[in-house]
Amino acid sequence: MNRHNQEVNGKTGTTEPRTVVVVVHEGCELLDATGPAAVFGVVNRTLREQAADAPGYLVTIAAQERGGVTTSAGVQLVADAAWRDMAGPIDTLLVVGSPDEPLGRAVANRELIHWLAETGGRVRRLVSVCTGAFLLAEAGLLNGRRVTTHWMDVDRMAREYPEVTVEPDAIYVRDGSIATSAGITAGIDLALALVEEDYGRKLALAIARRLVLYLKRPGGQSQFSSRLRSQMVTGGPLAQLLAWLEENAHQNIAVEDLADRAAMSPRNFARVFLRETGMTPSKYLDRLRIERAKHLLEETNHPMETVARESGFSGAEQLRRTFQRCLGITPRAYRERF
Repeated sequence: MNRHNQEVNGKTGTTEPRTVVVVVHEGCELLDATGPAAVFGVVNRTLREQAADAPGYLVTIAAQERGGVTTSAGVQLVADAAWRDMAGPIDTLLVVGSPDEPLGRAVANRELIHWLAETGGRVRRLVSVCTGAFLLAEAGLLNGRRVTTHWMDVDRMAREYPEVTVEPDAIYVRDGSIATSAGITAGIDLALALVEEDYGRKLALAIARRLVLYLKRPGGQSQFSSRLRSQMVTGGPLAQLLAWLEENAHQNIAVEDLADRAAMSPRNFARVFLRETGMTPSKYLDRLRIERAKHLLEETNHPMETVARESGFSGAEQLRRTFQRCLGITPRAYRERF
């Protein structure tokens, strides 16, 4: 094996394709299945073009029965096999999600849940996309684990499965051999992370570029921005304040200043703000400033001190600490990725 092939062959040195079984059900989200499958497929194509002797992936779609499965988009997927008939070792078992009604039917499918409970403990890597995490949780596979799911369903996950620790803002979460992603397209981010784990960062970034993705998001990046949160607060006592804050978060603003602007006592303001946005005022302000800093890191070559000051932080050290706390990545590492 030449040096180039050693680099793309990944860390395990395996000579057989890694078997990925994508478990789908009636009414599932189309992109939950096709997004990760496309990533693995492009890996195979790229490895062939590079004449690398790495094995790539063998992707199989499994459902209740072999044949057509209608997705929530109305488009049919064709299952290669019934999941109960899957034979041979599975490297990665990936379970997709769906909207509420089909998800409820899938969770109530005791045969499927029993099969997941039995099979999930035997695979090298157990993965869910979007609300597929509910199926893994129902099978008892997520007890004591850190997980994420679609932001609209994180409260429900925490309520229905208290043995699971839910990380509501994460794009994806890896806890040991189990990986869970946020909603729909976040499954692509997770698939790229799995490719990086198997074949290294160089190939993962090459795949991201080929898929016309903006490199890849770090796992700790928030599922949706504070600007989107503010757009969701239409009307109400804070609508004007949030609109003003979007344009002025980089200024030297204290929470007490915001309470004054809203004509509320600090205590009442904190209570109303949490109710309206789901965040404390200080956390919301941090998120707006981080989003401004991310833009500067992506679009400029400003030194860290300048990025910090222009984003509303007291200096580069406060920027670094806040970035690390909220996103799980340093500003310097973020700039390198983007």
